Amino acid sequence: MGLDTSDDAAVYKLNEDTALIETLDFFTPVVDDPYVFGQIAAANSLSDIYAMGGKPIVALNIVCFPTCLSMDILAEILKGGSDKVREAGALLVGGHSVDDKEPKYGLSVTGTVHPDKVLSNSNAKPGDILILTKPIGLGILNTAIKAEMLDENIQQKAIDTMRSLNDIAAEGMKLTEVNSCTDITGFGLLGHAFEMAKGSEVSIVIDSDKVPIIEGTIENAQMGLVPAGAYRNQEYLGESIKFQENIPTYIQDILFDPQTSGGLLISLKKEKSKKLLDYYSKELKTEFNVVGEVTEKQDKYLIVK
Repeated sequence: MGLDTSDDAAVYKLNEDTALIETLDFFTPVVDDPYVFGQIAAANSLSDIYAMGGKPIVALNIVCFPTCLSMDILAEILKGGSDKVREAGALLVGGHSVDDKEPKYGLSVTGTVHPDKVLSNSNAKPGDILILTKPIGLGILNTAIKAEMLDENIQQKAIDTMRSLNDIAAEGMKLTEVNSCTDITGFGLLGHAFEMAKGSEVSIVIDSDKVPIIEGTIENAQMGLVPAGAYRNQEYLGESIKFQENIPTYIQDILFDPQTSGGLLISLKKEKSKKLLDYYSKELKTEFNVVGEVTEKQDKYLIVK
């Protein structure tokens, strides 16, 4: 499994019992606290392994850092990443750094999965429901944070959402039969749902009223604090999406909003979902909900109601 359907990671089969999952991700700081930034970047990188149905086993740091900044800052970034890798039950085994004008940090992660248990973003089936395991709005809230316009309590909720691992969400998927999965990151909820729909040759209907949104997101979207990435996502999807006329522009912006370390979007048969939803109600610390359904292919890949 590789690039054909824009999947979250590459999968290489070693033998009948084991396949390797390989992924890499890194980005510039989204918060001022270097330790928290390290946590968020690591959680984001680890997420691809969970989206493929796997378990992370080893990780390597990838670091870009300017020599004009204090090495104490770099130490805190690496400590945040190391602690998050340890929380995931994996080992941090080294990495590589280069001198760069702007700090960047992330991980190259290797995971394992049984070849018969690999999840992809291209196997959604008509009749499936869609579960989203984290609320959205992180790109908008990060924009508000940079503008110093966000309430401290809401800022903390955004941080806690970003640095939360998708391990519990992934563990729940083992309780039932899941058809497809992807994690929600830079392409936003609609961008990643589009990739799932196109790869599966189906249409996906998103119920905008059911999508969990972090407190404060709507107010900031209404004020126009929307990152450029949201508009790039909208331009990319173009004619592939249909909005019902009653969807406000600010809700559309939120649905296009690029996420940092977002949740999993899971496609499975409705009749197989009860055990998973019950598990999430007891174990998942982030807000989740059933946000849509999969239908036979229509004239648009995505319909938002």
